Amino acid sequence: MDYFDYRENELWAEEIRVSDLARQFGTPLYVYSARTLRRHVNVFDEALAGLDHLTCFSVKANGNIHILRLLGSMGSGVDIVSGGELFRAIMAGIPPAKIVYSGVGKQDHEIREALAANILMFNVESVAELERISQIATEMGAVARISLRINPDVDPKTHPYISTGLKKNKFGLDMLEATGAYLMAKKLPAVSPIGMDCHIGSQLTQIDPFVETLEKLLAFIDRLKTSGIDIRYLDLGGGLGITYDEETPPQPADLGRVVAEAVRERGLTVILEPGRAIAGNAGILVTKVLYTKKTRAKNFIIVDAAMNDLVRPSLYGAYHHIGEVAPKKRKKLKVDVVGPICESSDFLAQDRLLPEVASGELLAIFSAGAYGFAMSSQYNARPRAAEVIVDAEQITLARRRETYGDLVALEG
Repeated sequence: MDYFDYRENELWAEEIRVSDLARQFGTPLYVYSARTLRRHVNVFDEALAGLDHLTCFSVKANGNIHILRLLGSMGSGVDIVSGGELFRAIMAGIPPAKIVYSGVGKQDHEIREALAANILMFNVESVAELERISQIATEMGAVARISLRINPDVDPKTHPYISTGLKKNKFGLDMLEATGAYLMAKKLPAVSPIGMDCHIGSQLTQIDPFVETLEKLLAFIDRLKTSGIDIRYLDLGGGLGITYDEETPPQPADLGRVVAEAVRERGLTVILEPGRAIAGNAGILVTKVLYTKKTRAKNFIIVDAAMNDLVRPSLYGAYHHIGEVAPKKRKKLKVDVVGPICESSDFLAQDRLLPEVASGELLAIFSAGAYGFAMSSQYNARPRAAEVIVDAEQITLARRRETYGDLVALEG
């Protein structure tokens, strides 16, 4: 559920007209709903009520510091994948004891930064990384709490680009490798193996892959216990899908029931790393129609947002619902919604049935709160969009629109 709705033929973000936001801040414009973000965090916490648990928002989905601060105020931790995300999390006031560090390519300086911050744990993805963390922690006189990321070879039945739990993917260790790695970790200096981590993919629309994965992990935890390795944290990653079109993904409560039944008597602290499921439907991208164009083959709506603002349709062929900000009763045409970038891949929708619109009108691209601004760029020397957060009647400019000066500020 989100708090973007139509009232009297106008789109509202909570208690603010979207058209008023566009007039005040310009377009393209990312608009986030604080009430939606809060609701989604609460839904995850309620799903694991009665279990020791920690909800760690996946910063890569949306790293705006205002959003991280809002989620942190509700008790959320974060899942990070870079030193920059660690910096953002610390700046947002996230307690280091609620930060887990994932990713296959942690650099030395990033490992040092995370150790200096005393984060909860590293989700380790290779033996080489484990050895490097031990070496750096020894040099620093620190102890690195670690979990190993397990690749369970489970098909998440999602887009191949966001599938991460198959044996052909670059992520994690299979269970045979992981057994040796845990035994090594037990002997390595300055390393404390306390957890087990797994993330099989994003935009999951079925619960069965989670169930299969959980069964494998718990059996593995039992085997490790016989070798004197006591796993205290079970990090199940994120991945729950959202509704972009007609998907009916499982709800956090569905996942919570499965997890609770399996781990309640085991004394484990469960960690979830939702990103899209918290932020995805909490944001929209507002764009202005520049021109309409008809050719013998196609009808085009040319807007001021482009693939540099929202790359998911070009990168994944992803679907985002598009609606008028101020709907009018007009006939519909099959159109491509495209941006100004000089690439044929610059589209936000293809062959979409939309009402005939005119220059200057506004469109809203829904479900853009995750992997929207976070994946945006300055391609074609286009300044990145502004971001605002609406909280009832309060508006926060969470990131100002970039200027031409910003484009060259780092170039001397």
